[in-house]
Amino acid sequence: MPHFELVMPKMGESIIEATILRWVKGVGESVDVDDTILEIATDKVDTDVPSPVKGILAEIRFKANDVVPVGQIIALIATTTENLVDDGLSVSDLPAKSQGTTPIPSKEVPKPEGGKSPTLAASSNKGSGKPGRFFSPLVRTMAAREKVSAAELDAIAGTGMMGRVTKADLLGFLDARGQKPTFQPPGKIMTSGHDEIIEMDRMRKLIADHMVMSRRTSAHVTSFAEADVTEIVRWREKVKDSFAAKYQQKITYTPVFIQAVARALRDFPLVNVSVDENRIIVRKDIHIGMATALPTGNLIVPVVRHADQLSLPGLTDRVNDLAERARANQLSPDEVQGGTFTLTNVGIFGSIMGTPIINQPQVAILAVGAIKKKPAVVETPYGDLIAVRHLMFLSLSYDHRVVDGALGSSFLRRIADYLERFDASQET
Repeated sequence: MPHFELVMPKMGESIIEATILRWVKGVGESVDVDDTILEIATDKVDTDVPSPVKGILAEIRFKANDVVPVGQIIALIATTTENLVDDGLSVSDLPAKSQGTTPIPSKEVPKPEGGKSPTLAASSNKGSGKPGRFFSPLVRTMAAREKVSAAELDAIAGTGMMGRVTKADLLGFLDARGQKPTFQPPGKIMTSGHDEIIEMDRMRKLIADHMVMSRRTSAHVTSFAEADVTEIVRWREKVKDSFAAKYQQKITYTPVFIQAVARALRDFPLVNVSVDENRIIVRKDIHIGMATALPTGNLIVPVVRHADQLSLPGLTDRVNDLAERARANQLSPDEVQGGTFTLTNVGIFGSIMGTPIINQPQVAILAVGAIKKKPAVVETPYGDLIAVRHLMFLSLSYDHRVVDGALGSSFLRRIADYLERFDASQET
């Protein structure tokens, strides 16, 4: 065939379009199989689009920031030089490599002081240790800036598509060897006098727009409750080693919280709803989003689907998997779509409570605060006693257009009741 038609890929069942972030390759540039041609974004998930064929990029049909439907042709790749002439591209328009001449050598990266191994040249296309291994321009630039040698880069286990090394992989490598990254993507930080101006990245802009839209859309009300989670704390301390040995998973509090929320949503189905103008849509499935902080400082909300149908070990496996892949930028677009309720754990960062903003089009979001030891009154058959207990605040923000105070407060109290009645004798 004279040309290969590159189409906007389908990134998930519910994804119908994607935004072009930037073209890595330009018209007339040669591409190899698996070379990244462009970067696209769906919601908060950014993805590289690799070339399925070897050839020359003959035509680009959309520009950066265009929103393109799935399946639409976005570029043409010519697989022979003759095809390029048909498209109006002369041989002189092509890069030297595609003409069969000697390519222009890349600039050398100076050797670091102290006689250490040479770093990866930012302009090279491959690492030196493993033939044919691809590194994105961002990873190559970071590696050169942080003085990561080609051998070190080749040794990093990539978690990206087809084993590629991602930015998160490289940051993890730098962190493991005790090096604080100094790299900043070009154009991100500008200085003005004594102040530092940081331009918002794409994800931060999306988060900002979503939060402002939510405040404008919903009539936010927040209710608070305090839960005694002493039995949960004691149970986790007792079983965490055996749980890890049995399931190869670290047990955290998040799966326990999600389990309590899922049970309460079954009891109060009118909280598991969304609003469409003047209609209330009651969601029959319980899909709970869990707000996850990323190494970049941004936030993403992967979704635990059918949370009410999962056991505690099942929830643990799902929560850990989503959290790990979220931080490694490996989530698919479908995994951040379709939530019916959201949980955010502000206690991880030391906050005792918060007033979270509703994740549209949902109508409620729960924040769990830090677990603190406090003196509390405990009822016993022998009378009331004061004892040291593990207490935690719960904050429920809800849309007062459809959730009244009685419903919101009752639902919140039910979550607290499930936490306080946790069966600490259950087997893992």
